[in-house]
Amino acid sequence: MRYQRPKGTADILPGEAQKWNYVEETARMLFDDYRYQEIRTPMFENFDVFSRTSGDTSDVVTKEMYDFNDKGDRHMSLRPEGTAGVVRAFVENKLYGPEHPRPVKVFYMGSMFRYERPQSGRQREFHQIGVEAFGSNEPELDVEVIAMGMDLLKHFGLSGLRLEINSLGDKASRDAYRQALIDYLDPHFDELSDDSKVRLHKNPLRVLDSKDKRDQEIVKGAPSILDYLNEDSQKHFDKVKHLLESLNIPYVVDPDMVRGLDYYNHTIFEIMVDSKALGEGYTTICAGGRYNGLVEQLGGPEMPGIGFGLGMERLMLLMEAQGVKFPVLDQLDAYVVGIGEQTSVLTLQIVQALRADGFAADRDYLDRKPKAQFKTANKLNAQYTITIGESELEKKTANVKQMRTGTEVSVPLAEIFKDFDEIITKYFTDDEEID
Repeated sequence: MRYQRPKGTADILPGEAQKWNYVEETARMLFDDYRYQEIRTPMFENFDVFSRTSGDTSDVVTKEMYDFNDKGDRHMSLRPEGTAGVVRAFVENKLYGPEHPRPVKVFYMGSMFRYERPQSGRQREFHQIGVEAFGSNEPELDVEVIAMGMDLLKHFGLSGLRLEINSLGDKASRDAYRQALIDYLDPHFDELSDDSKVRLHKNPLRVLDSKDKRDQEIVKGAPSILDYLNEDSQKHFDKVKHLLESLNIPYVVDPDMVRGLDYYNHTIFEIMVDSKALGEGYTTICAGGRYNGLVEQLGGPEMPGIGFGLGMERLMLLMEAQGVKFPVLDQLDAYVVGIGEQTSVLTLQIVQALRADGFAADRDYLDRKPKAQFKTANKLNAQYTITIGESELEKKTANVKQMRTGTEVSVPLAEIFKDFDEIITKYFTDDEEID
């Protein structure tokens, strides 16, 4: 029987995985600059954690969740997104307590799962980098999160970014808009898609996000949420726009943006890019917003929150399409060549000594001839070769060759074991040193 990976998943192979590691480590360093700390939550949660927070009319809950009953007949779900699990952990572990300075800032990385049609940059198992900040309702925090998202994508070398923002207002604003939207859509009820008919009276904002072409034509004339913001909501949104301008971050207001999950309110945003690698026109690469009320939904105190999520698969496709150059992360500092069976123990001792000294080192494990070993060293782009033969064994020396220049010297074995970096400095002073 031939085994294959499940549909909608991918193997991230050596070489490609190094690029992923670079992206993840770059994100970690940037998040540290903004004082965000890592949090790791389970890959599966109680089904209600997601159904309660995402909304029972969202596509995530109604169509895409991988849910199952475990052997204890508990209804569980693989996580379809990162925020709900982080909020659950925030509440359960009482990170809202006085011993945790506010805002509480965290980030996460990991696999998410949604049952949908696999396509470029969108898989059934996908990987997400996200941030969440709890405990502040100030527009300044909204802008910090947006600025960090833009900053992160620029650190990855991406260009042509477009920031779109909107406000969904507070509960009072949303309730007023909800009724106005129902009043507008009711006369078109028979023309709506089946999904939108179900959503109309439960959560009419979901109709605005419909992918059905008939629905999209109908909602073109729908009222705008921005016309229903009350004074406090308008003030919050105006401050966000002013702060973005003060940081010289260009933005576009998109009054039709509602986001795909029900827990958002006030500021929402999407960072988009125009790339054929992700489809025609502008495509979202990073998105998020404020979700005041979500902590209370999961049993915590009143605690505002805001965050964003970034899809790794889409990011990697975009970086490749824009020709982003990844740094060389697999440099081989030294390859130890052994000539003759009697050198085997010594070459193994040398590579282990070099590794203990912080160098990337390797040797032959296939009992190959010297010519084949040198060919391998060259193929692996080794910076140096260290050659041990019968005469070197007798003299207790080794030949060290810098591959880039061809410069070769004979040095005592004791010096290699003591400090290989000193050898490089001493004998190859005019050449580039190993970092």
